[in-house]
Amino acid sequence: MASVQPIVRAIDLQKSFGDFVALPGLTLDVSPGEVLCVIGPSGSGKSTFLRCINQLEEVTGGALWVCGELVGFRLVGNKLYTLSDSEIARQRLKTGMVFQRWNLFPHKTVLENIMEGPVQVLKRPRAQVQTEALALLDRVGMSAKRDAFPIELSGGQQQRVAIARALAMKPELMLFDEPTSALDPELVGEVLAVMRDLAKSGMTMIVVTHELGFARDVATRVMFMDKGAVVETGDPSEVLSTPQHPRTREFIAAVRG
Repeated sequence: MASVQPIVRAIDLQKSFGDFVALPGLTLDVSPGEVLCVIGPSGSGKSTFLRCINQLEEVTGGALWVCGELVGFRLVGNKLYTLSDSEIARQRLKTGMVFQRWNLFPHKTVLENIMEGPVQVLKRPRAQVQTEALALLDRVGMSAKRDAFPIELSGGQQQRVAIARALAMKPELMLFDEPTSALDPELVGEVLAVMRDLAKSGMTMIVVTHELGFARDVATRVMFMDKGAVVETGDPSEVLSTPQHPRTREFIAAVRG
């Protein structure tokens, strides 16, 4: 039986910013349908890892494949050639990314925000895109706000629209960079509920989060990072309940207060 190709494969992935080494050499696979929750202190390289996957940061060393393609480069013989901006944009379409801040277009309605990418970037028929966008709004519980502008929405509502906007591009992989960290506590649950539903649907997800309860309930694997390295990874119940590494235990105790 043929093995399933990973959605993400990182081999000795390195990223530096000048003299600062954010990722000294990360190696891991993420399988189709997996929900990987990445936890760790600020500055541990979690967001940098996501930004390398989505090519918002250029890899410094090692290699990274997303959906079977080498990220950012083409290998010809024994030589690597940097991809053009248009080729990088094409690769980036395979991933959807949701940030801490939702960054919706303020001058467009909720529905227009979701339709913008498929119509303008993918050049898909507007009528078909609108039908799909309305279905996505229903999925994230925002149908009633289709004609509202972002300024009229709460932070949680805006983040749900941002998730729908990312899904409208039909990505194979969804990346979440602490999607609830900028929200008031009472709004966190509505966003996590959408993410739980997305995980149940089989979407491959990498989630950087401090929401340990969400990680325990939804993740297929939890990975603890510190100083750019993977300290511990495994089944959520084991990593979060009986962590083996002292640094993991210290972090989880601090988050739980």
